[in-house]
Amino acid sequence: MVPFKNKPKPDDRSDNVEKLQEMIHNTIENMEAAEETLTLTDSPETRRQVEEKNERRRESLEALRAEVRDEARANGLNQE
Repeated sequence: MVPFKNKPKPDDRSDNVEKLQEMIHNTIENMEAAEETLTLTDSPETRRQVEEKNERRRESLEALRAEVRDEARANGLNQE
C-alpha cells in the first residue's frame, strides 16, 4: 500500500463572515424577486409555493445571521 502524499488544505475560515454576508444579501434579493412574482400571478399554487419558499428563506436568514455572529466572535470581530 502506497501512503498518500497529498495533504488536506488547512481550514481557512478568515473570510467566512464575508461569504456569509454575501449569502444573506443574495437570499434577500431572491426573496424580493419572489415577492415581485406574486404580483404577477393569479395561480393559488404558485402563490403558495412562493410563500412557503420565502418562509424557508426567512428561517435560513436567521441561521445565517447567527452564524455570522459566531464567526465574528471566533475571529475577534465585533459585528453587533
